[in-house]
Amino acid sequence: MNQTVAIIILIVLGVSIISFLISLYNKLVMLKFNVEKAYGNIDVVLKQRADEIPNLVNVAKHFMNYEENVLTRLTELRTSYNSATNSDKRTEIANETSKALSSFFAVSENYPDLKSNNNFLELQKRVSELENKIADRREFFNDSVNLYNIGIHEFPNVLLAGILGYKDKTLLEIANSEKQYDGVQF
Repeated sequence: MNQTVAIIILIVLGVSIISFLISLYNKLVMLKFNVEKAYGNIDVVLKQRADEIPNLVNVAKHFMNYEENVLTRLTELRTSYNSATNSDKRTEIANETSKALSSFFAVSENYPDLKSNNNFLELQKRVSELENKIADRREFFNDSVNLYNIGIHEFPNVLLAGILGYKDKTLLEIANSEKQYDGVQF
């Protein structure tokens, strides 16, 4: 009788441990795919932005020659973004593109003819809409990455995450120029 009880206890204990490990594994997989889904969502809008940058650059080129390095940099970033295959690399390029776009719009302030050009205004409006969508998706992506990074470092998840080779993911960054606010200017 004691031997039967011991076997039943071992079986229940074994099933409990296996269930626990399966639960940990499923949590890690869910966190990983949640980050990938979040990046996929942001990638759609980043791709739209990358596709629309050449139009913005072409309209602006007609009006300004002096800041050609900004326009060239935006074009290079678009090409790099489209050829990047790694989500961390695309994240890095997206951060650089945000910085370049900020300086591009700052430069455009020096060109009254450009600011009054209807094509430029429409493109600038479209890029601004895309930037708002990107900001929303950035927040969701960063939340997903944060949950993932916490999840792979929690005990006992850290043990299984290490075995499975899960590594920290990179957050999308906000450029310092995007954080500055000088008040309403008239």
